[in-house]
Amino acid sequence: MDAPSPRAAPLAARPLTVPHPDRLAPDAPGRDAVLAAHAAALADGAAGYPDPVSGLFVLTAGFLAARGTCCGRGCRHCPYVT
Repeated sequence: MDAPSPRAAPLAARPLTVPHPDRLAPDAPGRDAVLAAHAAALADGAAGYPDPVSGLFVLTAGFLAARGTCCGRGCRHCPYVT
């Protein structure tokens, strides 16, 4: 299966620190730890952080916003999802 094509999109009307609820539910296990790790990575200007629950590398909203396009892959911190 081919990856979706990147598309230019305006940023969503929410702070980069707030993920879309469909990407990180308010009752998601480990949500507070995930948000803290994301906030620390944003503050450091890092591209991402290791997810405190799964250990997988997750890109920050800041990195994704600087890229300028949405890849359509369902990123947790996608700044383009409205």
